[in-house]
Amino acid sequence: MAKSSDPVFPKPRLVSTTQDLADSLVRLRHERFLTIDTEFMRERTYWPELCLVQIGGEQDVLLIDALADGLDLTPLAELMADDAVLKVFHAARQDLEIFLYLFDALPTPVFDTQVAAMVAGYGDQVGYDSLVGSLTGHSIDKSHRFTDWSARPLTPAQLTYAAGDVTWLRLVYERLVKKLEQEKRLEWVSAEMAELADPATFRADPEKQWERLRARTNNRRMLGILRAVAAFREREAQRVNVPRQRLLKDESLLEIAATVPATVDDLTRVRGVTRGLAEGRTGLGLLEAVKAAQALPDSELPRLPKGRSKDAPRPSPALMALLKVLLTTCCEDHDVAPKLVASMDDLEALALDPTVPNPVLSGWRKRIFGDSALALRNGEIALAVKKGRVTLTPSESPSSQS
Repeated sequence: MAKSSDPVFPKPRLVSTTQDLADSLVRLRHERFLTIDTEFMRERTYWPELCLVQIGGEQDVLLIDALADGLDLTPLAELMADDAVLKVFHAARQDLEIFLYLFDALPTPVFDTQVAAMVAGYGDQVGYDSLVGSLTGHSIDKSHRFTDWSARPLTPAQLTYAAGDVTWLRLVYERLVKKLEQEKRLEWVSAEMAELADPATFRADPEKQWERLRARTNNRRMLGILRAVAAFREREAQRVNVPRQRLLKDESLLEIAATVPATVDDLTRVRGVTRGLAEGRTGLGLLEAVKAAQALPDSELPRLPKGRSKDAPRPSPALMALLKVLLTTCCEDHDVAPKLVASMDDLEALALDPTVPNPVLSGWRKRIFGDSALALRNGEIALAVKKGRVTLTPSESPSSQS
């Protein structure tokens, strides 16, 4: 039962025809901002299968049945490309990837309330239900989070759940923006949105997939084979539209790079490779990739990314521990999520060489953490505990940079 204090949202409307979609979006094109979410299936496919698009306006809540027979999503593509209307998402990456795949263009402009919540001090990657609770005091139903959105017809309970993902998001957005404006942090969020506006953020480069596999070798020939078979798997998974791990697991690729199979029989000895796969198009493609990588000249073979090599210098564990404490302290003082300020790679790079370009040494990150990190590394400040909290204090004997 709704409480008397609960906001009253527009009644959601299911849209399943192209004409209805075009007509319904006309009024939304005049909105200052829209809240958007998607429901999709991806467990059995490489490319996400869009099932439902939810759009929340001031007076309208549309639930677009993306699987409806004959539905043309062109009017939706035009709305996503309209620079005059801000598109508000929560945890936008998967939604944006879907629109990029469908329309070959990213929605613009975009605001991600999960990123904004990290800037506003609500923790690392806060969930939508938690954020709604924190900002509105309302508890939302998440019982259909793992439902089969491809099944038709959609039930009234599913539609109610789907609508909640964009109705409460309007309140979340408005209250987050107000808080960020009061704290003069809205520009911080704008700086973070640049990554979400770059298609390269969402498009997997087959030639770089090998870097994800964390190979523990400096053997460049083996790395060249790994690069080749990982790139082949990525393209093959896209072609047959199955998840890359379902096509062939990472462990199998690493074993192929190590054992260098030359025949179908060799390939069947690799864990996870069935004879059917080895004898088919995928297996033959893998063998061709191995052969091509073996023929590469040494100059074209890859190296482990900087910092991953066994011989790469490692930062002092003690210095890393100090920087982690400092990061947590600075983020507590400024009420911002540490994960948004610096990654472990950023801290390692800073510990090894503070003269190398680093995200923590520019913009707002430098102001709240980078400057203090340099001062700590240079021996100009120290960490102390006062009244149960870690604080920064001037060092009694500043030292030159180590």
